[in-house]
Amino acid sequence: MKSVSIIGVGRVGGALTIALAKKKYKIENLFFRNRKELNVAQFLNAPPKELFVNDYSQINSEIIFITTGDSEIEKVAGELAKKLRGQPYVFHTSGSLSSKDLKVLNEIGCRVGSIHPLVSISEAVTGAEHFADAYFCVEGDPEAVLIAEKIVLDLGGKSFSVKTEYKILYHASAVTACGHLVALIDVAIEMLTRCGLDETEARKMLMPLVKSTVENLNTQNTSEALTGTFARVDVKTLENHLQIIKETVSRDILEVYLQLGFRSLHLAEVRGVDQKNIAEMQNKMLLAKKNIKC
Repeated sequence: MKSVSIIGVGRVGGALTIALAKKKYKIENLFFRNRKELNVAQFLNAPPKELFVNDYSQINSEIIFITTGDSEIEKVAGELAKKLRGQPYVFHTSGSLSSKDLKVLNEIGCRVGSIHPLVSISEAVTGAEHFADAYFCVEGDPEAVLIAEKIVLDLGGKSFSVKTEYKILYHASAVTACGHLVALIDVAIEMLTRCGLDETEARKMLMPLVKSTVENLNTQNTSEALTGTFARVDVKTLENHLQIIKETVSRDILEVYLQLGFRSLHLAEVRGVDQKNIAEMQNKMLLAKKNIKC
């Protein structure tokens, strides 16, 4: 049974605590800033030590997870380096930071890496369930990566690696697919509210459409999954869209529509749509974009 200490028991740290405990990892220590974070302890068979962040002198675990906010990781690593007695594996769970931010621990002999679940975690209990079948980005020392891959396998997930220097690009991709998706749906909701629907009704109406689109992407590549106006290169409908958006919603929303439209046209081109039609539609969009700036 591998022993684990978790520093920072928020959404990700809490989910990891619950999920690892279910897989028979021994959760020895939970380090917290706010006692509300310790609600996850009720899901553990053996209660761990509950310690305030900074009280690291008692750690003897084989594996340490730093699941604090990104801005605290380097500081926590520095404090750990002063107080650790052994040379455990140390991982952080940041999507944007790499194992380089644990350099101070590497220098005292710890094997260091990062494990980032490519899944949206809004709270600990459901987050623990979402780890199964999720993808995890792992990177770091070769030995740490091997242990990380084993942990991911135990959680029922799938691991993949990126070079340390590309970790931030990986994270930008994840933000685009997750956070920006939410922002995009918010744009669509605002457009529907201009049609007279309330926000809740608009969100519920859009969900089946969004879900079916995402489901299509499970079995089709992006150019095949593209449907609608841009897949058909429907110039007349585009013109109508541009006119009504210009008349009823903000300039920012028109810019979002156009930028994503250019990418959609690229997908239509990959799909083999007639180049003449694509050129006509692109010219209409370029003119609309130019007019925004006037």
